[in-house]
Amino acid sequence: MVEGLRERKKRQTRQYISDVATGLFMERGFDAVTVAEVAEAADVSVNTVYNYFSTKEDLFLDRADDQRERLARWVRARDAGESAAAAVLRELRAELEAVSPRVGLMPGFERFMAVVEAAPTLRLRLMAVRHELIERLEAALREETAATDEDITPRLMAGQINWLHEALTDFVRRGMTAGRAPGEVSREALGLLDDLEDLLSERVLNYAVRGVE
Repeated sequence: MVEGLRERKKRQTRQYISDVATGLFMERGFDAVTVAEVAEAADVSVNTVYNYFSTKEDLFLDRADDQRERLARWVRARDAGESAAAAVLRELRAELEAVSPRVGLMPGFERFMAVVEAAPTLRLRLMAVRHELIERLEAALREETAATDEDITPRLMAGQINWLHEALTDFVRRGMTAGRAPGEVSREALGLLDDLEDLLSERVLNYAVRGVE
């Protein structure tokens, strides 16, 4: 679907406000900056800020919606003959090979995490995002396999696939917050991903294989 002019302008305005807010938060700390100050710096009204962002935390964690959906989205878009775990492994490997900021491989990531660690509300929001990520993954697996409400298999499989994702992202986070180069962390993370795949059971690796039409 082609993005219309109105939608593009709204997206650009949202991104601009978020960028301005992030700059202020990185400079002064999350708790030291008010929404009113963000609005003034972005030359918009406070109401405009809240039209795009429900909470102050959303200004900084503006990609939280994407993070919540990433595993479920990958599972739903898996290829014919591909399992749920294989799809997640493929997508994570592609992000690492591309040295993608979506997995935390970006210059300045240590400063971003320093802001998060200094703000309890941001830490709580990230915990909530991670919880919702696994809930949405379980829902996707349940839907894709037509599992009954009594079947605990989708929950167990979601836990295993999420463990894979968490282990990898935690490794990247530790490397980047230590000030290491994104490319170096990416190369080591690719090796870790292979090791993590070896640790998954055949049942997990072959769960929810999409049929060939």
